Parts: sequence; C-alpha cells; structure tokens
Amino acid sequence: MSTLITVDLRDATPPFEQIRAQIASLIAVGHLADGTRLPTVRALAGDLGVATGTVARAYKELEAHGLVESRRRLGTVVTSPAARPATAPEQRVHSLMDELIATARQSGIDDAALLSLFQGKLRSGA
Repeated sequence: MSTLITVDLRDATPPFEQIRAQIASLIAVGHLADGTRLPTVRALAGDLGVATGTVARAYKELEAHGLVESRRRLGTVVTSPAARPATAPEQRVHSLMDELIATARQSGIDDAALLSLFQGKLRSGA
C-alpha cells in the first residue's frame, strides 16, 4: 500500500494531510476494503521518509472521520463506510471520473500526468 502513497515536501499541503487525503481516497474508491490492515506508523513513515508523528497524525485524523480504527494486536484497520449506498451526487462524480480517466487514457495521458493535472486544477480553485 505504501507504494500508492507519496509525500511531496515542496507542496504547501502538510505531509500528514497529504497522507490522510490519499488513504481516504483509496478507501473511497474501494482500493482499501473494510478490514484491511494499514502499515504500522513506523513502517509507513520509513517508506515515505517522514517522521512517525506525521503518519500518526494522519491515522488519527482518519480515525476521527470514522475511516479507520486502531485495534489492539491488529494495528490500524480500515472501517470503511463503503457499505452505505452512494448518494446520487457521489454516483455522478464517480461516473464523471470514470469518463475522465477513459478519455485521458485514450488521449495518451498517463495516470501520473492526469493526477498532476487534476491536483493543479484543485489548487487553482477551478
């Protein structure tokens, strides 16, 4: 899982928030299913080259939003609200995202470039 998460230290977004947002996205799209164990704080921090407190804060934020739960002897586990049906606006956004991804790939835009374009648009407030 840690290969799916990156931290850009040049980004104005704090590293803990980058980690939190990426894990939340992985949960939202179903890549991390309910019951999936997340890496230990120490392991993920080592993989990403950040302090353990950074990852711990991201995990705390995820727990506060009900996306993960810390369990004794099991570590941090996804408790995804994926069981709830998506609302109509969420379904529309998922459909638009699927269409965008398909269009980008047909146009020869790779996933990394698409993600970078999307992040740029979000930052510009578009």
